[in-house]
Amino acid sequence: QVQLVESGGGLVQTGDSLRLSCAASGRVFSSVVMGWFRQVPGHDREFVAAISTGGTRTYYADSVKGRFSIARVDAENTVNLQMNNLKPGDTAVYYCAQTTSPSLDHIMETSRYAHWGQGTQVTVSS
Repeated sequence: QVQLVESGGGLVQTGDSLRLSCAASGRVFSSVVMGWFRQVPGHDREFVAAISTGGTRTYYADSVKGRFSIARVDAENTVNLQMNNLKPGDTAVYYCAQTTSPSLDHIMETSRYAHWGQGTQVTVSS
């Protein structure tokens, strides 16, 4: 049973930084793609970032490119999302997600991910 636990959310001001962490249980972490999504009430969950096995490739939504950075520490079963220069539009619940394979197909789609965390709230005030 895979469990994902996010941490690091909070209330910050425009221009501030936050670092989200996701701790995963299970023994397959290093062999699967990991991702971060976010959701605002009344809207669909949207892709934020993803990272390949080994951390060799990273992918970002256009809205966060140059500001967010995803990284994984396989020895600790952890994936982090460093968020810099935060904007009010980044306000959302952020979810960590895990696929079941190293394939990079459709990694921006929620349907690709089999396991999800409970989410952590990020609020950016203007």
